[in-house]
Amino acid sequence: MILRIILIFVVSGLLFMPCLQAGVITVLPQFTKGDRVLILAPHPDDEAIGAGGVIQMALEAGAQVKVVLLTNGENNQLSFIVYKKRPVLLPNEIIKMGTMRYQESVAAMMSLGLNQSDVIALGYPDYGTMEVFQKYWGSVKSSFRAMLSRRRSVPYQNARSFGAPYVGESILKDLEGILVDFKPTKVFVSHSVDVNRDHRAAYAFLKVALWDVEDRVGKPDVFPYLIHAYNWPQPRGYFPGKVLDVPNDLSKSDIIWNMLTLDPGKIQKKNEAIKFYVSQNKGSPKYLFSFARLNELFGDYPPVPIFKQMSSSPVWQQLKTSEDEKPSRKAKEVDQIAGLSYARVGNNLRIQMNLKRVIDIKMGVSIFLFGYKKGTPFGQMPKINLVVGVDGFHVKEKRKNILSKEIEYKLTDKEMVFSVPLSVLGFPDRILSSAQTALYDLAFDQTAWRELVIK
Repeated sequence: MILRIILIFVVSGLLFMPCLQAGVITVLPQFTKGDRVLILAPHPDDEAIGAGGVIQMALEAGAQVKVVLLTNGENNQLSFIVYKKRPVLLPNEIIKMGTMRYQESVAAMMSLGLNQSDVIALGYPDYGTMEVFQKYWGSVKSSFRAMLSRRRSVPYQNARSFGAPYVGESILKDLEGILVDFKPTKVFVSHSVDVNRDHRAAYAFLKVALWDVEDRVGKPDVFPYLIHAYNWPQPRGYFPGKVLDVPNDLSKSDIIWNMLTLDPGKIQKKNEAIKFYVSQNKGSPKYLFSFARLNELFGDYPPVPIFKQMSSSPVWQQLKTSEDEKPSRKAKEVDQIAGLSYARVGNNLRIQMNLKRVIDIKMGVSIFLFGYKKGTPFGQMPKINLVVGVDGFHVKEKRKNILSKEIEYKLTDKEMVFSVPLSVLGFPDRILSSAQTALYDLAFDQTAWRELVIK
């Protein structure tokens, strides 16, 4: 039996690189006793399936580990119906399910060697953190209202900031406080190209928080993990002898992947930890266990430098946004974005979006441009959304339509070009940008959050 296990790992090790099918793959750096490892999970269970091996290996090396739960996952109605065998509708019942999910996370993490005090709940709105990031800043009186719980503030008394309003400043304050107190050397966070909105939001909030506290914390290594992707991972279920491959849609992307190899004991321990998430496993008995495999994957996009040009004919910095970078799509026939490019001409940011077909005016197209400037609170920086839809072109700043004659827009066949003065974005040092096509609020095609560095 021991010889069989050894042979499996030898063969798997030989096949690892070809199986992963990605452009750049490196080995995740080893953990040391001096490491302080922070795991940021959008929902209870993401920390185990995305980084359960990381937690074990970090603890084995003598490193300190903390787990931060952005939400308590109280919005997962389908799983709760299967678990409770009835709809969970009352706001207080929703909060009770969020408390249960937190308790499941604590039990799972303790099984991997952590203490209850190592699991920090923030308690922000499940399936609402992206809305908060995009639209809710500054005004506590009009904070985000969660759909099922009907709450406008953190409802969990054991959360880090019980009663904190659902606005972007609250989340940033919590994350920055944790970063300053813990001073992590390695941070593991959900991926910016993940299908789930909370996963994408956790990445964006972390990026801003790290920029804010860089002078006090330094620059920890950041390793995003992917959970939700199109038709991935396959096959579903517990297959400890299989490799967790890079999704086909991302195999030719710009992501630099890092791989962590797990031995049979750690795979089994991760699998046992996943069993503690009973409320989720009832509704989807195979999915979570699909991540207990021979390896874990982490990878991020590199920052994109945008250099100033004086020529009226911009030299575009093109990002991959076609099949190479979209696990988010549900059906290929609704894919619209074929290419997204950026350039700086003078003090204007140019954005060019190429579509696969002549734009259907009923299909809304959005580009998000969130500027960051050192020394200016992020909540005070403009949150610009360029929108093209059935009612033409308009510009939003958070939740409001604004008039900006300075922003130019041109549509020709399958190409859209925007010119945005950097002054409209607050003269930023960096820009977090993403694009999507959507019918009303239903996103069909979206790109990852990308960091543009203004030179």
